[in-house]
Amino acid sequence: MNIDSDNPVVALCSAGMAIEGDSHAALALFEQAWLARRDDYDACIAAHFVARHQATPEETLRWNALAVQHAEKVTDERAVEFMASLYLCLGDALLSVGNHSEATTAAIVARGALADVPSGGYRDLIENGISRLEDRLIDVEIPLPRSMHQ
Repeated sequence: MNIDSDNPVVALCSAGMAIEGDSHAALALFEQAWLARRDDYDACIAAHFVARHQATPEETLRWNALAVQHAEKVTDERAVEFMASLYLCLGDALLSVGNHSEATTAAIVARGALADVPSGGYRDLIENGISRLEDRLIDVEIPLPRSMHQ
């Protein structure tokens, strides 16, 4: 994965990831990254990390949706390798707020975007996350036996 470590948004997000054990301090750095964004690429990265530290599932969903919206607007190839991860996070957030249908769509898009992620640890991590999301979606789909509805 080719990430420009000189990019100020990337640098702030990297610093935030290094201290994610301190959620408030990490969020402050991710919010600084959001304020420092210069284009849709920067915005998709910053929003992705801001989403990780939200107080409610609805706010997590809002930031994950924002990350995807900005990533979809990137006109060059910089965001391509992130799309599987972004859609995975979006699907997880959608499922967390009970939107099974859109979560299923996001999981399908994430699985399809996995083809653009190079082999290695990052791809394995994302692929495992997609599989877990798909398993959770299947669990939600299983209807209760008739006797439990009465």
